Amino acid sequence: MSPKTNPAKLNPLQLRTLTLLQAIAQIPGASSSTPEGDTAITQFPHAHGDHFHLGDATVAAQDATGLENENVWNALARKGLIKAAWPDQIALTPDGVAYDTGIADQILHKGGGH
Repeated sequence: MSPKTNPAKLNPLQLRTLTLLQAIAQIPGASSSTPEGDTAITQFPHAHGDHFHLGDATVAAQDATGLENENVWNALARKGLIKAAWPDQIALTPDGVAYDTGIADQILHKGGGH
C-alpha cells in the first residue's frame, strides 16, 4: 500500500513551496545541515523574468510565490515541515525533506525531456 498523498493536507501553494524548498536543498551550496538535523536553506534562486533555475530544472516564477509569503512559511512551520524565522531563516525538518508532495514533475521542468 502506498503512503497517503499529501497527508498534511497542504494547499496547492504550500505544496509548490515545499517542493521548491526540497529542490533547493538538493543544490550543492544552497543548503546546510543544522545541529538539530534540519536542512537550512542558505541560498534562494533569483528570477530571470518569468522563471528561475533550480539546479538542472526551470521553474515558472508563478509557482514560486510562496517562497516570499509569510503565511505559507507559517503554515508549513505549523505542520512541522519547516522551521522558520520570517523572513530571515528557513529550514526543512526531516519530515519536510521526506514529504512526498507528488508534484515535483509538474513544476520542476527538466531540460531535454525526462
